[in-house]
Amino acid sequence: MTDNTTAHKLLQAFMQFNKAEWNRRTIEGHKPSEMTVMFCIKKKMKPNTPGMMVSEISSLLHVTSPTITQLIKGLETKGLVERTIDPSDRRAVRIKLTDKGGKVTAKAEAVFNLSFNGLISYLGEEESNLLADLLFKVFTYYKENPVCLEDIESSGDDEA
Repeated sequence: MTDNTTAHKLLQAFMQFNKAEWNRRTIEGHKPSEMTVMFCIKKKMKPNTPGMMVSEISSLLHVTSPTITQLIKGLETKGLVERTIDPSDRRAVRIKLTDKGGKVTAKAEAVFNLSFNGLISYLGEEESNLLADLLFKVFTYYKENPVCLEDIESSGDDEA
């Protein structure tokens, strides 16, 4: 059984972390979801190819193709990505960053690096490594122990 003081302290820490909104910051008005798609394209697009297919991006990001398609439409409207017909398969559409998209992505990468380097300086190397280890451990816990409403309702602990 978990000590209520520890549970309360952990909950408060999570709430404070959420308030920091470190993962919701925008770069030049671009949402984190848009930046994630652009980073994916930048990091995973093979050189000398016409771009990535929506299905590749959705698979890498573990989201549905319609979700990626909507994000791509917005990025295309902003001039950050472009769609082209695959020259070897005219039915396929390829997505790649425009020059503007490349510049925005490079700027975002610089901002993220500055932020994380600042955090490492603030915490020190030992605490930074400890934080990284703990975050991996938290991820593993939640991945291996999903909780859903049905679990709570079937536990018989409800007082309804």
